[in-house]
Parts: sequence; C-alpha cells; structure tokens
Amino acid sequence: MAALHNQIENLIAYALENLGLDIRDVNYKKNRLLEILDGCDAELTPDKRDEVYGELSLSPAAICDKFNELCKTNTKAATDWLYDYCVKNDYVKKAILDKNPRFESEGLIITVNKAKPEFRDPKKAASGNKVDGGFCKCVICRENEGFGARSKRTLRTVGLTLDGEDWFWQYSPYGYFNEHGIAVNCKHTPMHVDESAFKKLLDFVDTFPHYFIGCNAPLPGIGGSVLAHDHFQGGGEVLPMHKAKAKLTLLHPEYPSITAEIVDWKGTVVRLVSKRRDEVVALCEVIRKAWVNYENSALGIVAVDADGAHNAVSPTVIKTERGYEMSIILRNNVTSEKFPDGVFHAHPEFHVIKKESIGLIEAQGLFILPGRLEEELAEIEKFIEQEKPLPPEYAAFKLVFDEASEIFAANKKAGAKSAIKTELGSICGRILENTAVFKDTEQFLTFLKGLGFENE
Repeated sequence: MAALHNQIENLIAYALENLGLDIRDVNYKKNRLLEILDGCDAELTPDKRDEVYGELSLSPAAICDKFNELCKTNTKAATDWLYDYCVKNDYVKKAILDKNPRFESEGLIITVNKAKPEFRDPKKAASGNKVDGGFCKCVICRENEGFGARSKRTLRTVGLTLDGEDWFWQYSPYGYFNEHGIAVNCKHTPMHVDESAFKKLLDFVDTFPHYFIGCNAPLPGIGGSVLAHDHFQGGGEVLPMHKAKAKLTLLHPEYPSITAEIVDWKGTVVRLVSKRRDEVVALCEVIRKAWVNYENSALGIVAVDADGAHNAVSPTVIKTERGYEMSIILRNNVTSEKFPDGVFHAHPEFHVIKKESIGLIEAQGLFILPGRLEEELAEIEKFIEQEKPLPPEYAAFKLVFDEASEIFAANKKAGAKSAIKTELGSICGRILENTAVFKDTEQFLTFLKGLGFENE
C-alpha cells in the first residue's frame, strides 16, 4: 500500500508541475487515483496509464479557454503550449516518435515509423476507421475526446472557424513530423476538395502562419485512410516540396497578382504565389475543375469510368514573405491490369519498401516507411558490408540489394549503411515519379496553357 501511495504522490506532483492541476483539487484527485490504481502493479499498463493521465489532465473546456486566451496575443505561443501539454499528458507519444529512424536522402526526408502498423491492403486500412460504441462515428470525430475504448482519455482539442464553419484542431499521437496535427470538420461529412476547401486552408494559415496545412486527395488509394470525415493535415515543419525551386514560371492574365510555378519536383505540382487570397482561391478552383474532368488515353489518365471518378487535387499551403504559396498536386487513382494497385501508385518493384497509399505527406517529400524495414534493412546492410550474396528468403529485396551494392562498391569508405540510405532516397524518388500524372514539363505546360496560363 505504501508503494501505491508513493506512486500517487509522484503523479500528483507531476500534474501540479506539468498538467495545470489546481492545488484545491489535490485531495479529490488523490482519491480518484486510489480508485483507478487499486490492485495495480507498480508498472502501469498502457491503458491504465491512459486512464490516470486522463484523470489528471485539464478538462476540454479548460484547455480551450487557455488556448483561446493565448491566441489573443500570439497564436504560435498558443500552439506551442497546446503541443507541449499534449506531450506532457501522454497523448502525443513523443518519446516513442523520437526513436523512429529519420534521415535526409536525395532531397527527401525518410522516416521509419515503428509505432504505426503497415496497411498493405487498403480495405483493411479502411476497416480500422470503424468505431464500436461511444458517441463517435469514426476515429477522428470530436466525440472521441475522453473515449477510453480507443485510448482517447487524454485527447484534447481546440475549436477553429474555417470559412464560417466549425472545425477543430488536435495533434496526432504518432505524428510523422514536428507538431503533426489535423484540422477536422465538426460535422461527420465525407472528405472533399472544392472552392470552400481552398478558403479554409487559407483561413488556417492566416491564423497560424507558422504552420503548413494541406488536404489529401479525396479518393481511395491516393488520399488519407479516413475518407469518411472531412479533415486536413498540417504542422510545424516545412516539407521538401515547399522548398523546391520553380522549374518554370507562368502568369495568368485574369489573375495578375499570381505568379504560377511549375515546381521542380518528381510529382506533378503547380505552385500559386500571391498576397491576394481571393485570386488564389479562384485560380485554384479553375485548376481543380479542369483536372477532375481531364482525360488523356495516351498518358493513361482516365477521369471517370465504371469504377467512378479518378482525378483529384491535393492542395497544401504555407505563408511566407511572398504571400500565400498554395501548391496544387494533381493525382489520379486509376488502376489497370498491369498496375492493379494504381497506374500512378508505387510500382510493384518498390512494394517491398512502400506499398501503402502515397498521400499528402509523402507527396510533399516526407516518406513514412513501415517499421519492419528497420530489421530487414539491417540484415541487407550486413550482406552488403560482408559482400555476401542475397539469401533466398530476402529475394523481395533484390532490387534494393543490387543497387545498394553498387553504391557501396563505388564508395566503401562511406559504408553499407550510407549506401542503404542513398538507395532508399532513390527508391522513394522513383515512387514519386510513379505518382506523377505528367511525366515531363511539356505535358504539364500544355495542360496549364489550356487553362489560360502564359509563359512569364
């Protein structure tokens, strides 16, 4: 019993220092913890830890009040506080995330997310969005706040108004990048991209100019896994695509404030730069409407067939000294006999590295690879370092092995680990090329000129 009381005293001290526990509530919280922890071992199970921290965290209303008060002065101070709080109350698993391998290679950021399950089957991934019990219709509904059955006791959200609608912001427990969060529609309504979506994205960066925000293409296979609920993804990191230079600069006579840039990127991306948000929204909508109806049989681009619509855009925006920088990524999820997982998806030779959907984050140059690769690639590295042949059980890695071996042979001093990293960057770059709907600049330029764009 003495050990239990010591544990409770330590938890209360932590909550007083880090979680905003009011000294007047200490006795009440001690008794609540005594009930929660009765009969527990000294080492808390993950579910019990979630229950304890949920009890010690500020209420959702108190979180919103504190956040809104900070926003009156400085919105970055508000998001800094909220993110820090979500780490300290154990909703954001930063200690686990910091252990994930992460490095830069070939102009991309490569991460191995050991905390995230690999979904090679899109149907299996979608099935994980169902919620049994509770008030929530899916895994990202605001009604999840406090829902113990999905370890959401410590989830805390804050309200947003985007294009006059009620939305909310929360951080991802297993984020892919710095301060990774999602903005979610308070209504459980399907994902879609339209003129209002562009306005919402700009509203978000007007309020939080230190964050980027973007929207997955709202189609299976090329978008997020939760297509049933309208949401965006963003956070405090400038991803590689936003840093990419312009390959070609264009103008549009009807939108004189905008500089349009064909981005020097392996995907198909046009970036609109302007301080006039009305023109940005209007021209984004011109591009979107044209793309969703675009057909080109020679390039394998099918807009609509018996399986439904296949073209969609994935917009993402940052705010800089140049104004709004809205990037429009053109996506297509059509399949074929040769490419049953998608013509513009990672091709089969790369599936051993990445078979999951290439969504908004990967399209911007941050690849989230499955956790199994940490161990598998460590073995491949040993074979290369020792100059041994690839064992039959690793046959799926033949391409990786052969190419990394060549890289290693050219620079043995750098080591096999460096060769593997270079190879991963190369493969992820080729996956982005697979997703490109226009494989060269001239094809893309022809499309844009058909919309009224002109060379600068």
